[in-house]
Amino acid sequence: MSNEFLSIEEEIVTELKTIFDPEIPVNIYDLGLIYEVNVGEGGKTQVVMTLTSPNCPVAESMPEEVFDKVSGVEGVTHVDVNLTFDPPWTKDMLSEEAMLELGLL
Repeated sequence: MSNEFLSIEEEIVTELKTIFDPEIPVNIYDLGLIYEVNVGEGGKTQVVMTLTSPNCPVAESMPEEVFDKVSGVEGVTHVDVNLTFDPPWTKDMLSEEAMLELGLL
């Protein structure tokens, strides 16, 4: 992977960390809701994400917010946000920062 793609990916992660789950005071990246961020040729970007549950109250708005934030990153020309529930999210996917924030460490 070239440094250009890595830099764009880092910017995307920075943006994703500004999106918070409404029920848990932790950003969606540290919650483990982002499974993949792939930046390809020409800035075409794919984000694979999940929600804490299929019945999540932000099931429609959160992927839209991810799309908007990622679209705003310089170098990104196209964004596909794919929502999946396979594998289902569990608290084991929390980052160390998230576990610390939630008092689980």
